[in-house]
Amino acid sequence: MDSLPNRLARVADTDVTQAGMSGEETPHYHGHRDRLRARFTEVGGDALPDYELLELLLFRSIPRRDVKPLAKDLIKRFGTFAEVLAASPSRLLEVDGVSERVVTDLKIVEASARRLAKGEVAKRPVLSSWTSVLDYCRTAMAFMDKEQFRLLFLDKRNALIADEVQQSGTVDHTPVYPREVVKRALELSASALILVHNHPSGDPAPSSADIKMTKEIIDAAKPLGITVHDHIIVGREGHASLKGLRLI
Repeated sequence: MDSLPNRLARVADTDVTQAGMSGEETPHYHGHRDRLRARFTEVGGDALPDYELLELLLFRSIPRRDVKPLAKDLIKRFGTFAEVLAASPSRLLEVDGVSERVVTDLKIVEASARRLAKGEVAKRPVLSSWTSVLDYCRTAMAFMDKEQFRLLFLDKRNALIADEVQQSGTVDHTPVYPREVVKRALELSASALILVHNHPSGDPAPSSADIKMTKEIIDAAKPLGITVHDHIIVGREGHASLKGLRLI
């Protein structure tokens, strides 16, 4: 069976021939695209630096331009591949060369990554797949530029019933109302909760306000038979578990 790299090479040769016959000069980036696609096929995405993986995405959004400079500009501005995907559309559009089409394609990949991570959580009891829970929380929230408070509702088997964003706030504060949290848990017939929120500063260390709010929710939920398993805080620098830190 003909390999993908060989097929890509033939396509490149055909395009070069056609360009020569028409008198047009083949763009210098043409062969680079084929080589990068072939390398991705051979070694996988994990072996590529962030800017090259981003280039592969930009190939689809910008078919007739050298996108390596733009990929490097985006990584330089936002930090990592994940942070580029998580950046708000308005901030992305501030970068020269980024169009609405580019933003849409990036956001499709971001949404796909979240859906994939959430699927791993939904497959089995949450407490027996804690690594998947942490991966999902980081994928969903770690690189956001505003605070967000998310609730994972669990049934008696600790399987995920629902995953909902209860509140969104500013860069350093999200209003959380314990009564609303408990009310929603009762509406869903949830037996347990996992609280999750992000720190846009990057540092996931819990604040005194985080600890106080968590204890208020625990106190409101306990008389109704609802358990709060943990409060996870995520940021670019990692995550923190209030239960793991023995703060609850």
